[in-house]
Amino acid sequence: MTYSKLNVTQRATAAFTGAAAAALIAGAALANPTVGGAPMMADMNIVENASNSPIHTTLVAAVVEAGLVDTLASEGPFTVFAPTDAAFGELPAGSVEALLEPGNRDRLVEILTCHVVAAEAFSGDIVGMISDSGGAHEIETVGGCTFTARMSGGQVMIEDEQGRMATVTIADVDQSNGVIHVIDTVLLPEA
Repeated sequence: MTYSKLNVTQRATAAFTGAAAAALIAGAALANPTVGGAPMMADMNIVENASNSPIHTTLVAAVVEAGLVDTLASEGPFTVFAPTDAAFGELPAGSVEALLEPGNRDRLVEILTCHVVAAEAFSGDIVGMISDSGGAHEIETVGGCTFTARMSGGQVMIEDEQGRMATVTIADVDQSNGVIHVIDTVLLPEA
């Protein structure tokens, strides 16, 4: 009787442990948010995940045109504030097309690299920096821009050098070489 009790207990423990492990694995898989309905994989790099996002086709095309694929696929770490297709659509008519012309490559590179920080900063880090800086924290970007992060209504907001505000709509999309924060506005350097 003791043997069968032990056997039942062992089987129950094994089943519980297996269920707990499955729940942890499922939870880990769900930990990274989807973007535009597409799963983002923490073991893929920024370029690979952005290419899988159906709401970042303009950003990916711009990164390709600017010749930044190898940079953003490199080891990093990077934090990328990734504007959506809708964000690019809010720019004045013809702006995106003009930026994608070969003669405007330098300006395109400047704008895109102003969305990149040469460090990994998850939302908790950014919120902490905002708090530590008295409510507004300056962000130095790879492109030489200085943006300002603030909190508003419980959301992280990024102000560009033209005074325009972007809201982080999806935070903490973990990448193998950093993190992406999806934003609803294209950040611009000084005019």
